[in-house]
Amino acid sequence: MSRRLPPHGRPAVPVPDCPLTFPDQDFLRLVEAHGLTGSWTWTFATDEQCWSPGLFRLLGFEPGTVRPDYGLFLTLVHPEDRPAIEVSAQVMREGIFNDQTFRVIRPDGSLRVLTIRGTAYFFPDGRPRAVAGVVLDVTDTERMAGLRREEQRRRRALFELAQTWMHASPYTDTFRIASRELLILTGLTQQDFHDDWTQILVPRERPYARDPILERVAAGRPFVAEHDLALASGETGRFRGVFVPVRLADGRIETWASLNSRVDGIRPVPTGLARRGLEQAVQGAHLRAARGLLDWSMTDLAEASGLSLSTIRRLEEGGEGQAARSRHLAIEALRRAGIGFVLVEGDTIAVAKVR
Repeated sequence: MSRRLPPHGRPAVPVPDCPLTFPDQDFLRLVEAHGLTGSWTWTFATDEQCWSPGLFRLLGFEPGTVRPDYGLFLTLVHPEDRPAIEVSAQVMREGIFNDQTFRVIRPDGSLRVLTIRGTAYFFPDGRPRAVAGVVLDVTDTERMAGLRREEQRRRRALFELAQTWMHASPYTDTFRIASRELLILTGLTQQDFHDDWTQILVPRERPYARDPILERVAAGRPFVAEHDLALASGETGRFRGVFVPVRLADGRIETWASLNSRVDGIRPVPTGLARRGLEQAVQGAHLRAARGLLDWSMTDLAEASGLSLSTIRRLEEGGEGQAARSRHLAIEALRRAGIGFVLVEGDTIAVAKVR
């Protein structure tokens, strides 16, 4: 978005003199101390630029070790992104500075993703006088967005190839949300599902499915259900769903996660919320059985998981909350040793030595 202010009809906006002045210098220093932002001004009459200490650090320099210069800044911009950045003559002549997101390669070779927001200032006759603005480091945000896009592509491919998907949603008698994949498969709308979720099933199964599912949800324990779905194509398909409650630290159910797949297709491995919910359902008896398969003592499990012996004892006696982080560490240690926890038909968790 261009930030050109109308040259007529309003008084000229003064440009801060160098060094930079801001209404709250303490706040600026606080924000810049985290290394995520910097600010700058560029006065065209003197071709003088001022960079805040934070901007020096964003670009990979110690404050004051180089002379602020637009040409130097451009040399740091990634070659593939450089054509989109305005050249200095264009900025000075037209007073137009576009918001940009681009990569910079610091002198030490590290790469960061920055976004720049600038505002132009004009003389009363309309000639550009200066630009000023802020630079934000959005590397982690861009990386997370990229990972989310990749995960969405992976899930879409998995669904298209094997009709397998994951979903998470609260579930009550009056509130339920179907996954996008389930609606695509069955041709129903979200409102259809809300009004009567059994419409996803073939007619012969609808009268017998509602109460058992509601009872299992009310019990708050993981369960497996297999049903024939009425597909939008007019055909039917048998699908298996693994449903697990995901709990808050105080034990209350935050949401239900499900892992769904076609029975005659690929059997997926639980990840994300589905895996977290399954781990929370592992009880002391399961941990003792797993230790027995490995011929481990409680001391062995404590050493493998990095937990104390007293914590392992509390886990096996049911003295730790279902959402305790220590449970995850114990389960992960057992998994590394070759133990698998599998939710089988109904709501039973089986413990097996898989390698």
